Amino acid sequence: MSAEPLEIHLEEQDLGRSLRDDVRTGLTADAKWLPPKWFYDARGSELFEEITRLAEYYPTRAERAVLAERAGTIAELTGAKTLIELGSGSSEKTRLLLDAFTRRGGLGTFVPLDVSVSALRQSTAEIAADYPGLRVRGIVGDFTHQLDRLPTGGRRLVVFLGGTIGNLLPAERSAFLAAMRDALEAGDWLLIGTDLVKDPAVVVPAYDDAAGVTAEFNRNVLRVINRELDADFDPAAFTHVARWDAEREWVEMRLRAQRPMRVRVGALDLTVTFAEGEELRTEVSAKFRREGIAGELAAAGFAAHHFWTDPDALFGVTLARAE
Repeated sequence: MSAEPLEIHLEEQDLGRSLRDDVRTGLTADAKWLPPKWFYDARGSELFEEITRLAEYYPTRAERAVLAERAGTIAELTGAKTLIELGSGSSEKTRLLLDAFTRRGGLGTFVPLDVSVSALRQSTAEIAADYPGLRVRGIVGDFTHQLDRLPTGGRRLVVFLGGTIGNLLPAERSAFLAAMRDALEAGDWLLIGTDLVKDPAVVVPAYDDAAGVTAEFNRNVLRVINRELDADFDPAAFTHVARWDAEREWVEMRLRAQRPMRVRVGALDLTVTFAEGEELRTEVSAKFRREGIAGELAAAGFAAHHFWTDPDALFGVTLARAE
């Protein structure tokens, strides 16, 4: 069975408008910031795939270990007819779930949602070819805005992997989980991956590897702005910084200006100044405790039924049910 034509709820002009709004808001703030979603052009996606293979970057390996062990249990517990993946990318880890559901039988539809048309078109074609009995229905959309576009009916399992929820600030997480609950019916399931609080000596190198791949990934956001918004950032003039915030229990990635700079963003008719040593925050990656994620889920109307970790307890996967 071939993949169905993509459902596009996010056009190129929507992405362009969102980029302009984010860059103007973030670069004119008293403490400058940019959201991490703008790392991911084609080059940024390649760099992130390289990051996931680095010795220092444990989250991908640890989450895959959990799914490899528990996928069959998840299929049995949920009995899902429709599997929905948010921020799907290549859907590589999701194949562990698809294999388990295929063995069990009963899964009819796979719905990956992602902002990238090209990535989604490739992944849906590959999955449709590898799972010929499965209906594959890709949705181009942003999981922070288009959850109301998810298909209805049948018993649904939504998966949100990779610890991506940690990139949302607490208020954003609360809004996301509430919107997720609104999009589901009582009895539907949510499978969510969260990186766990641990020794900063383990966490920080995952965001500041010895080979400098994460540093290039971080600076890529400046190249995206240069290309898309006619800006003149000098990426080489910014140092990559990864810092553990013990109070908030998250890692921050920042870009630190090595010298005073004036940056022109032509498409916004905007000039931004940087002092030497001034930092631009590009990502927050929150780490969680079991009771913390269960509490956030409960506040949104979910009950956490199961919590699993890898053998080293580096990464957690929670299976929750909409109440």
